[in-house]
Amino acid sequence: MRRVVFNQKGGVGKSSIAVNLAAISAARGIRTLVIDLDPQCNSSHYLLGEDYMEVQPDIRDFFEQTLTFQLKPNGPDYFVHETQYENLHLMPANPDLGDLQSKLESKHKIYKLRDALDKLSESYDAVYIDTPPAFNFYTLSALVASERCLIPFDCDEFARQALYSLLGNVHETREDHNDKLEVEGIVVNQYQPRASLPKRIVDELLDDDLPVLETKISASVKMKESHDETCPLIHMAPKHKLTLQFVELFDELYK
Repeated sequence: MRRVVFNQKGGVGKSSIAVNLAAISAARGIRTLVIDLDPQCNSSHYLLGEDYMEVQPDIRDFFEQTLTFQLKPNGPDYFVHETQYENLHLMPANPDLGDLQSKLESKHKIYKLRDALDKLSESYDAVYIDTPPAFNFYTLSALVASERCLIPFDCDEFARQALYSLLGNVHETREDHNDKLEVEGIVVNQYQPRASLPKRIVDELLDDDLPVLETKISASVKMKESHDETCPLIHMAPKHKLTLQFVELFDELYK
């Protein structure tokens, strides 16, 4: 299963959701790959620690290779690295990804990530793709390469309005490039159940028949601690309420 975690809005928890779901997947014995397409490199930092910038080659090198003809190009596995967690591998990001974007667009390299994942299909049973907070070449590449789209959502009125534009972009990508792509669901993140605004906004999404997932992820300082320790929740605090919510979300996606 190839799953892209995507929202054009920043700060909604894309990296946190992608990495923690992937970590649960790997902990259950599933061969799992995380691909970090975000120049902010949050997923790479989360999984590799403070030395993440020293891990080479990365996703920029992969895309750069596609721009020139080579008799013996490196296979996609060349750009994949082990993490300290069993069954969990990573294709790390690079802060200079933006420098390549116009060249990749002009040479129509939008299907290269999909082709790479096709070649890696025998090595991994689950792929999680973290994306930048924009609808650009890299997010389009991820949507083209994926089967499921998971949308993190924070309970904000501006985020709700932007959600319809996002869904339109996903639908257009499905129509033009990838008829296998499905919106798997909307993950309500940083949820505060006792506050009236989040509940009202979630109810409005449900009234519009949008695919809001039943499991909601609470706002918790434990997530920031997990980032600070660069350790996914399932390994840092396996019995914490927030961890159990991610486990519940994972089970909901896989039932």
